[in-house]
Amino acid sequence: MVSKTTNSYGNITINDKAIALVVFNCTQDCYGVVNLVAKDIFESFIELFSKSYKFAKGVKIKAIQNRIVVDVFVILKHGVSINAVAKSIMDSIKYNVEDFTGMIVDSVNVHVMGVRV
Repeated sequence: MVSKTTNSYGNITINDKAIALVVFNCTQDCYGVVNLVAKDIFESFIELFSKSYKFAKGVKIKAIQNRIVVDVFVILKHGVSINAVAKSIMDSIKYNVEDFTGMIVDSVNVHVMGVRV
């Protein structure tokens, strides 16, 4: 899928994989995040056999008109505040994706799939 927007310079089309890469890097930079994981068995299976899919594991992008919805599936470090880390992830993704695309991030959903010691 692609995200499309229009501004004074013309039409802009951004591939969802590019947005997913920005989201992946933002999430990896947040303190307390151990890893991003696939949301279900089907995505885990695809990840095993696809080399190009690895950078976007644990990230789901949905573009509706001029708005973007982001879902992130993470494993957090044991002992960190889940609420604080999730808030940090949300703020980082919202700022960086809006800066990168020029589109509005409607929501960022952080799904904590587990905790590792």
